Amino acid sequence: MSTTGLPVFDETLHLTNIWLKDLGDLLDSDDRSLAYRALRETLHILRDRLPVNVAAALAAQLPLLLRGAYYEGWRPAATPTNVRHTGEFVAQIRQAFRDTPANEPERIVRAVFSLLSARVSPGEIENVKKCLPEELRHLWASV
Repeated sequence: MSTTGLPVFDETLHLTNIWLKDLGDLLDSDDRSLAYRALRETLHILRDRLPVNVAAALAAQLPLLLRGAYYEGWRPAATPTNVRHTGEFVAQIRQAFRDTPANEPERIVRAVFSLLSARVSPGEIENVKKCLPEELRHLWASV
């Protein structure tokens, strides 16, 4: 049954909900709003750390709806940022979730990276990792 009347929109709503459910499971939460915020914030910080061509290649593998959220507010000329340390990366997530009682920023980052590893092609994940300083690659280590 069509929700929007447009198959492409119905498909992206369906895929986005699957991604958010999977992320919620990784975060031990059924709060889709929390899952969406976690995914959006982590993707923005990751996107801004990547060279433009790698950021765009990663976006191409996201569901259409999430791709729009990914590109929201992007300033390619200001990227890649110089975030080099895990603490800096995680601090940006901590800041984005400062109003959330269960603020576990490193857990959020690892859950999003786990979701990406499950949903994005292995080759693309390797390309993303290669663009990150070694210390940031460790956030993917347990993924």
